[in-house]
Amino acid sequence: MRAKVYVTLKAGVHDPAGKAVMGGLQNLGYSEVREVRIGKFFEMDVEEGPNVEGRLREMCEKLLANTVIERFRVELG
Repeated sequence: MRAKVYVTLKAGVHDPAGKAVMGGLQNLGYSEVREVRIGKFFEMDVEEGPNVEGRLREMCEKLLANTVIERFRVELG
């Protein structure tokens, strides 16, 4: 089974990498860009099981996301 995990910064958390990318895009002439937020994306092949989504959430809480400043979303399919 294919699992996708999206990890993004929570609202209000400063994103210096996003600011740098935004500045670069604006310097290249993309003046319509108002904000860039950078996150992480994980795509995994996992075994199907009765609690696969719960196990993926556990992985996020323990390793893939810093839940103090990041939120995550799991998609199965």
